[in-house]
Amino acid sequence: MDGLTALADPTRQRIVEMLASGALASGDIARRFALTAPAISQHLKTLREAKLVRVRPERQRRIYELDPQGVRELADWVNNIEKFWSNKLDALEGALQETRKTP
Repeated sequence: MDGLTALADPTRQRIVEMLASGALASGDIARRFALTAPAISQHLKTLREAKLVRVRPERQRRIYELDPQGVRELADWVNNIEKFWSNKLDALEGALQETRKTP
């Protein structure tokens, strides 16, 4: 699953937003939702498979954090799309200014 597909779900979006502030144990993540622990576990699995988060064991806990490589890949894709639209919008602005100059 790719990052955009994984982020299509609002719960997964919120999990990623929470992890942007720092690593959290799976139990701490689950407590912030009105969902069952297995449901949160499934969301975390989806985010792991999309390479947006990574997990590390710490004693009996599983600590989740953003995966910098996966997040970077997603950010790069968004930046490329933004560049495309930025160039198109700049061209449109130029054309509109030319239209305003001609009587």
